[in-house]
This record gives sequence, C-alpha cells and structure tokens, in this order.
Amino acid sequence: QLQAFGGGLVEAGGSLRLSCAASGFIFDHYTITWFRQAPGKEREGVSCISFSDGTTYYADSLKGRFTISSDNAKHTVYLEMNSLRSEDTAVYYCAAERIPPTFVQSTWTNPRVYTNFWGQGTLVTVSS
Repeated sequence: QLQAFGGGLVEAGGSLRLSCAASGFIFDHYTITWFRQAPGKEREGVSCISFSDGTTYYADSLKGRFTISSDNAKHTVYLEMNSLRSEDTAVYYCAAERIPPTFVQSTWTNPRVYTNFWGQGTLVTVSS
C-alpha cells in the first residue's frame, strides 16, 4: 500500500515536500507517480519516477518548480514543491504501477493506468 503525507497550508512562493511511503512491495519495476486533483477538475499527472530505469517525467507546466526523488532504503518517494502558487492547491495522490519502460512516457499521466496502488491523498493549500 501507499501512504501520502506532508501536505498543509503554505503561502504563495513557499515550499512543501510531500512523501509517499510504500509498504508491502518493492519499488523495482514500478513507476511511482504523483497526481493532483483540484476541486472541480480532473486528476492530473504531476511527476513520476520509473524504477525500471530511473527515468523521471514532469508535467510541462511544473518543470523547474517541482522535483521528484526517492529514498529506496526508506521505500519513500518525495515531491519537493517550490515557488508554490494558488493554482497548485489540490489534493495530491501518489500511485504505483508496473509500467513497461517503453510505455512510461506515453502513459504515466493517465490515472486509469494505475490499478495496483493508490495513496489516500494529502491536501495542499496555497494561500495568495
């Protein structure tokens, strides 16, 4: 299972680090992805890391502000979020799926691909 935590209330321009802790499986061959869902909007892919080959991807609009990383010893994936804006306010989820490396780039943003594990979500609120 996955557990996402680290959300909270932050002022615009501030930073937060989210954590996604895994238990019951190992990261090898999995893609771990952060999604977010704002009120009234669809769930969107934020960033992912493929443990098959170490590749990371980001939503184009978030490049340069968000960074995904991992600590394999702690079975945890992190999302460092900087220069936060009010439009970053959302519930952030992490998900895990075994996606063949050749398909990660084309599928990682689709939440329907992730059928194995979802975290419970953590709320990030950015005040302007």
